[in-house]
Amino acid sequence: MYPVPSSRFLPALRESHVPYTQVQLLRADGVVQTLPHTDGSVTVDRGSAVRRTCSVSVPDTSLIPMTPTAQMAIYGGRLLIRRGVVYGDGSVESVPLGLFRVDSVEGDPTLGPVTINGSGLEAVVADDKFLAPYTTRGATAAVTAITGLIQDSIPGAVIVNRASDATLGTMTWDVQGDRWAAVQECATAIGAEVYADADGQFIIAELPDMLTAPVAWDVDAGEAGVLVSANRSFSREGMYNVVVASGENAEDNVAAVSATASDTDTASPTYVSGPFGRVPKFYSSATIINSGLAQGAANKLLRDALKPTATVSLTSLPNPCLEPGDVLRVTYEDGQRELQQIQSFSISLGLDSITIATIGGKQDT
Repeated sequence: MYPVPSSRFLPALRESHVPYTQVQLLRADGVVQTLPHTDGSVTVDRGSAVRRTCSVSVPDTSLIPMTPTAQMAIYGGRLLIRRGVVYGDGSVESVPLGLFRVDSVEGDPTLGPVTINGSGLEAVVADDKFLAPYTTRGATAAVTAITGLIQDSIPGAVIVNRASDATLGTMTWDVQGDRWAAVQECATAIGAEVYADADGQFIIAELPDMLTAPVAWDVDAGEAGVLVSANRSFSREGMYNVVVASGENAEDNVAAVSATASDTDTASPTYVSGPFGRVPKFYSSATIINSGLAQGAANKLLRDALKPTATVSLTSLPNPCLEPGDVLRVTYEDGQRELQQIQSFSISLGLDSITIATIGGKQDT
């Protein structure tokens, strides 16, 4: 969860209050504009290559670039979106919902409104396909390789590592290769993922373990609660309960290695020896050069097999501090409680609502 501004912030979200939203356009020419806006939303999805996207409606038709100079200022621009609380004393506290590259600006140039769409900074890296073969030779520590791949596209990008680093096998990607896919391949080898957070920093981290991670937010039904409705669904499409990760690297003269991870929890509906059946997934990468890396990659990909199982709508002001991977304690109308882990959510800049898709549900006793 994003750090809360103060101890009064989270309690205020459960009470009657005035929500605060701010949209700033950070233009390529250095000018910062605060944009009055009439609507908008931010979507955050751990399952997407670009974790954060946004759409904002503004009345200012001058934002539609009509000249080459205006186009230059907009095309390299960023959107910084914040949400928070206006307290009774008039003070404001807010947190960022994301830093976005401006992807498109459209609208009636005379009457408006103008819609601005943006993507998280992963999109900048993903669009920068390799112009020549790219190799990690000489920089084979995972974090070093990831940092080089990202900072070649975004000089000065901040990289924050929260995972255990390790030496990878030498990798070479071809011309036209996907740079962001290369970043994720390096991260998978150490059992981690990479994403741009709400501040625009690139985070290297493992998905938190729902059984040990602290509860970030209570989503409870009832008069003083924030749960409006919940919908549960199940589909086995895309699910697997065995992962075999392997690697072989002739360039480093490393023999083939492999490791297996499987769902061995007898209480799990996807238990490998249960009625769900055995559904394996196979993964191979030259970055994997020892059994430890193979096991870490297999474990990470098995965690990814968890699919969204519930959709939860919250009332009042959404909690803008939430992040994918955060653990929620959900209490339903009948008193049943369970722990859910956030996979994705969409938060409105206009309405006081948030829709959250979660993964994995565990009964909270």
